[in-house]
Amino acid sequence: MQSASAEMVWLYYDRFNAGDWEGMLGLLSKDVVHDINQGGREVGQDAFRAFLKRMARSYEEKLEDIEILGDGARIAAEFVVVGKYIRTDEGLPPATGQTYRLPGGAFFDLANGRITRVTNYYNLQQWLSLIGSGSSG
Repeated sequence: MQSASAEMVWLYYDRFNAGDWEGMLGLLSKDVVHDINQGGREVGQDAFRAFLKRMARSYEEKLEDIEILGDGARIAAEFVVVGKYIRTDEGLPPATGQTYRLPGGAFFDLANGRITRVTNYYNLQQWLSLIGSGSSG
């Protein structure tokens, strides 16, 4: 039997895969901390909403082979990102519909029935190699 924390992370990823951004946001604390892969730290649901909007504009992604690790106040996850780069994202190479498969991971803090921190990670250099070659990984 999974903990309530692990179930919340599963629900977060179910909503991600369904493209249900408002549903995802409903699982987050108002002052959620979001550590962006190899980037900065943003705080709050409004910042997270803006991030999701930018991502949806440039990428079509689903997560596969999701594994949830741990329980309680801290959870980790690993997965495979299956995506398509559909619109050029600022500071990145041009999008031409490149597809990719890329391993990734995330770390979560939870408190009071909400996700309070999301830290995402994938290998940016590997992603750049995949989209630069037009490879499907």
